[in-house]
Amino acid sequence: MSRDEIPPGTLYLLILKTLAVRKKLHGFEIAESIEQRSQDILQVEEGSLYPALQRMLIKGWVVAEWGVTAGNRRARYYTLTADGRKQLALELGKFQRIMGAVTKVIQTA
Repeated sequence: MSRDEIPPGTLYLLILKTLAVRKKLHGFEIAESIEQRSQDILQVEEGSLYPALQRMLIKGWVVAEWGVTAGNRRARYYTLTADGRKQLALELGKFQRIMGAVTKVIQTA
Protein backbone atom coordinates (compact mmCIF):
# COMPACT_ATOMS: atom_id res chain seq x y z
CA MET A 1 0.00 0.00 0.00
CA SER A 2 1.32 3.45 -0.84
CA ARG A 3 1.48 6.28 1.64
CA ASP A 4 0.04 9.70 0.96
CA GLU A 5 1.32 13.07 2.09
CA ILE A 6 -0.63 14.98 4.70
CA PRO A 7 -3.26 17.14 2.97
CA PRO A 8 -2.37 20.86 3.11
CA GLY A 9 -3.79 22.61 6.15
CA THR A 10 -4.26 19.50 8.27
CA LEU A 11 -0.84 18.97 9.84
CA TYR A 12 -1.57 21.22 12.84
CA LEU A 13 -4.85 19.38 13.39
CA LEU A 14 -3.15 15.97 13.29
CA ILE A 15 -0.34 17.01 15.65
CA LEU A 16 -2.72 18.68 18.12
CA LYS A 17 -5.08 15.69 18.13
CA THR A 18 -2.19 13.26 18.57
CA LEU A 19 -0.89 15.20 21.58
CA ALA A 20 -4.41 15.48 23.04
CA VAL A 21 -4.68 11.69 22.97
CA ARG A 22 -1.12 10.65 23.78
CA LYS A 23 -0.20 13.58 26.11
CA LYS A 24 3.62 13.83 25.81
CA LEU A 25 5.63 12.73 22.78
CA HIS A 26 8.82 13.52 20.92
CA GLY A 27 8.72 14.34 17.21
CA PHE A 28 9.38 10.83 15.91
CA GLU A 29 6.64 9.45 18.17
CA ILE A 30 4.19 12.06 16.87
CA ALA A 31 4.93 11.12 13.26
CA GLU A 32 4.79 7.41 14.06
CA SER A 33 1.47 7.77 15.89
CA ILE A 34 -0.14 9.64 12.98
CA GLU A 35 1.10 7.02 10.54
CA GLN A 36 -0.12 4.14 12.70
CA ARG A 37 -3.53 5.69 13.43
CA SER A 38 -4.04 6.34 9.70
CA GLN A 39 -3.17 2.67 9.07
CA ASP A 40 0.03 3.77 7.31
CA ILE A 41 -1.81 5.85 4.70
CA LEU A 42 -0.53 9.25 5.89
CA GLN A 43 3.18 9.92 5.95
CA VAL A 44 4.57 12.76 8.06
CA GLU A 45 7.79 14.16 6.60
CA GLU A 46 10.43 15.45 9.02
CA GLY A 47 10.81 18.53 6.82
CA SER A 48 7.18 19.41 7.58
CA LEU A 49 6.84 18.10 11.13
CA TYR A 50 9.65 19.93 12.92
CA PRO A 51 8.98 23.37 11.41
CA ALA A 52 5.28 22.92 12.30
CA LEU A 53 6.20 22.01 15.89
CA GLN A 54 8.46 25.07 16.09
CA ARG A 55 5.64 27.33 14.86
CA MET A 56 3.29 25.70 17.38
CA LEU A 57 5.78 26.44 20.17
CA ILE A 58 5.91 30.08 19.12
CA LYS A 59 2.10 30.28 19.00
CA GLY A 60 1.91 28.76 22.50
CA TRP A 61 -0.08 25.70 21.42
CA VAL A 62 2.56 23.31 22.76
CA VAL A 63 5.40 23.41 25.26
CA ALA A 64 8.57 21.37 25.00
CA GLU A 65 11.17 19.94 27.32
CA TRP A 66 14.26 17.88 26.72
CA GLY A 67 14.24 14.26 27.75
CA VAL A 68 15.73 10.87 26.90
CA THR A 69 14.03 8.32 24.65
CA ALA A 70 13.68 4.61 25.37
CA GLY A 71 16.69 4.15 23.09
CA ASN A 72 18.72 6.48 25.34
CA ARG A 73 18.75 9.36 22.85
CA ARG A 74 18.14 12.99 23.71
CA ALA A 75 14.83 14.28 22.33
CA ARG A 76 12.46 17.19 22.71
CA TYR A 77 9.10 16.12 24.18
CA TYR A 78 5.99 18.12 23.30
CA THR A 79 2.86 18.62 25.40
CA LEU A 80 -0.39 20.38 24.50
CA THR A 81 -1.21 23.65 26.31
CA ALA A 82 -4.63 25.12 27.15
CA ASP A 83 -4.26 27.36 24.07
CA GLY A 84 -3.41 24.23 22.08
CA ARG A 85 -6.65 22.58 23.20
CA LYS A 86 -8.59 25.67 22.10
CA GLN A 87 -6.79 25.63 18.76
CA LEU A 88 -7.57 21.93 18.35
CA ALA A 89 -11.29 22.72 18.68
CA LEU A 90 -10.95 25.49 16.07
CA GLU A 91 -8.98 23.25 13.69
CA LEU A 92 -11.52 20.42 14.07
CA GLY A 93 -14.39 22.80 13.30
CA LYS A 94 -12.61 24.18 10.24
CA PHE A 95 -11.77 20.67 9.00
CA GLN A 96 -15.36 19.47 9.45
CA ARG A 97 -16.72 22.49 7.53
CA ILE A 98 -14.27 21.92 4.67
CA MET A 99 -14.96 18.18 4.52
CA GLY A 100 -18.70 18.86 4.52
CA ALA A 101 -18.30 21.27 1.61
CA VAL A 102 -16.08 18.83 -0.33
CA THR A 103 -18.60 16.05 0.27
CA LYS A 104 -21.41 18.24 -1.10
CA VAL A 105 -19.43 18.97 -4.24
CA ILE A 106 -18.41 15.37 -4.99
CA GLN A 107 -21.87 13.99 -4.28
CA THR A 108 -23.52 16.40 -6.73
CA ALA A 109 -24.87 14.55 -9.74
